[in-house]
Amino acid sequence: MTKKTFKITDMHCPSCPMRLEGIEDSLPGIHKIRGSYQKQNLEVEFDEALVSEDQIRGAIQKLGYTVG
Repeated sequence: MTKKTFKITDMHCPSCPMRLEGIEDSLPGIHKIRGSYQKQNLEVEFDEALVSEDQIRGAIQKLGYTVG
């Protein structure tokens, strides 16, 4: 299991983290995901054998957010 914190530089409201947490449903291998509007980040625990960091970044960007 790998744990990575992604900096999301353009969250604009408290519901943004919930929207980002929804990528868990579309990507197999994500074990835990938690977003923070105050910290402007997304913490993801995932299985690298099932999903890559690039796939997670792509899913975040597909939702219209910038990954720092």
